[in-house]
Amino acid sequence: MRVMENTYALIMAGGVGARFWPKSRKSLPKQYLTLVGKETLIQAVSRRLQVIIPVDRIYVVSTKNQIPLIHAQMPWLPPSQLVIEPFGKNTAPCIGLAALHLIRHDPEAVMMVLPSDHLITDTEKFAQILREAVDLVKGNPEALATIGIEPTYPATGYGYIQRGAALDLPSGKAFRVRAFAEKPTHEVAEQFFSTGEFLWNSGIFIWRAATILHLIEDLMPDLAAGLREIDQAIGTPKEAEITERVYKQIHSDSIDYGIMEHASNVMVLEGNFGWSDVGSWQEVYKISPHDENGNILVNDPIVKECRNCYIEAGGRVVAVIGAEDLIVVDTPDALLICKQDQSQEVKWVVEKLKHSSQQKVL
Repeated sequence: MRVMENTYALIMAGGVGARFWPKSRKSLPKQYLTLVGKETLIQAVSRRLQVIIPVDRIYVVSTKNQIPLIHAQMPWLPPSQLVIEPFGKNTAPCIGLAALHLIRHDPEAVMMVLPSDHLITDTEKFAQILREAVDLVKGNPEALATIGIEPTYPATGYGYIQRGAALDLPSGKAFRVRAFAEKPTHEVAEQFFSTGEFLWNSGIFIWRAATILHLIEDLMPDLAAGLREIDQAIGTPKEAEITERVYKQIHSDSIDYGIMEHASNVMVLEGNFGWSDVGSWQEVYKISPHDENGNILVNDPIVKECRNCYIEAGGRVVAVIGAEDLIVVDTPDALLICKQDQSQEVKWVVEKLKHSSQQKVL
């Protein structure tokens, strides 16, 4: 393994994965589920990173209620490599808090920031691109690097990155960023796709911890003030209390909106390594092996004349007859049935349940 000095990975693991209800719950969010293959999503991220850096440089940031899950699925992770948020406030506070801890450990720290719930099939190519991104940042300390994915269709569920001038890197596929775009309408997504100038935003970032903290000072002064207060408390008996108080006051902002869309020295590397954000049950269907009828059958449901369905039994007998293009997910206390092309609407169910008398299934 090629050793990359001063390089650390930060796995962001605080999400709840509402689109994977009824399997994803507050007590067991998406990243701790086995949706594709035999590993949970967070275990797969950890395994991929260990090709690049040793385990003592892999950090996880998550909320305090997920600590037991992290210890159960990543038993090798010591408390010193676990950064705890009182509760989620989106990616900007999460990354800023982790940067405070990393820079105390290593003032020259380079951060590779990754979501905990994405799928990548080509681990070797993934490692190559991350190494190139780290080298790029080390050679240009003020740079912010991100990884974009070449679109295969006009998706409306992803943010986009517009490529600018090409950079001279070994892969030959790195560019300055011209603009970021939020999740588009279908019409706009088709325009993005047809130009060939846009990449999907993977949510993977590489930068120096000092650089991102300086930019938070410049571009997100309210967050910066809160982080300074937390920084003074780190390692003291009041750290948890002050962190929680600050988190109650700061805004919930993404790093894309708060920093990336406004920073000037942003670069994107094209990462064609079999990426999926596994963002819905339909996406699980698309990337999983099918039987001769196009079905995915989990835990032995009974089916007859079904085509192109994802059907998962949950401990009791589940029978489906004459269905096409359905998602069926059964659990002991809840059942989901929806058309594949409406699987993004599962998040609506979760919102509905939050304001009902059935919150116990969340």
